[in-house]
Amino acid sequence: MSAAGSRVTCFLNQKGGVGKTTSSVNVAHALARAGRDVVGIDLDPQGHFAASLGLEGLDPGLDDVLFDQVPLAERLQPARERVRLVPPGPRLPEVEQMAGGRERGWLLQRAVAGLDPFPDYVVIDCPPSSGLLAINALLATDEVVMPVSCDYLALEGLAGLMRTLMRVERGLGIHTRKCVLVTRYNGQRRLPKEVLGKLKEYFPGQVLKTAVRDNVALAEAPGFGQTIFEYRPESNGAKDYRALAEDLEQHRVFEPAAEA
Repeated sequence: MSAAGSRVTCFLNQKGGVGKTTSSVNVAHALARAGRDVVGIDLDPQGHFAASLGLEGLDPGLDDVLFDQVPLAERLQPARERVRLVPPGPRLPEVEQMAGGRERGWLLQRAVAGLDPFPDYVVIDCPPSSGLLAINALLATDEVVMPVSCDYLALEGLAGLMRTLMRVERGLGIHTRKCVLVTRYNGQRRLPKEVLGKLKEYFPGQVLKTAVRDNVALAEAPGFGQTIFEYRPESNGAKDYRALAEDLEQHRVFEPAAEA
């Protein structure tokens, strides 16, 4: 968990293609642009967090930290002003087969706790799975942000993910704050509005205020190794992620509807 006055936030969803890495990258940069010191952790062996910032994900990184107990600070790379990133490293996929019992789940938490000075924010991009890497993220974090795109299959997947998280938390004796982040939202269409309404109904007080609108620039920016603020600073994507970072800082969510 984080030091006093600091936050550890992970972006997690077992389903791919919901904007998890896009959100990790752009929230991290939005926080940095607002004056926060940010450490990013690329916990996905695919290395898309690092690649989206123009860094080489095969450099030694988080794999050295988890396998060899190399201090996290020694694998930080400068990514942007006020943003440092730990790339995944080539051995990260092997973590899922690591021996060692329950202690394996606490490796990332111990590494993050060793950061000194502790940054204002640690942003963790998780793999699309519920394996050992995801457990490490859950044990290291203060809050879990679950991106969900605006379709009914994603809604069902989110319900399953929430049940999985609650089961894991009961088994580990922990509790983390959980937020739902709506992505690929188009307010001109009926289905996204219906899905958003269902999310607010099913997950009262947990849906973040800003729904990230469907925006082609968000999909294009990683190809240039840029965040949305560099690629299209006046786009809806940039406006939404700027607002989303404020949502996270201020815990802004849709409040549950008052009962009649």
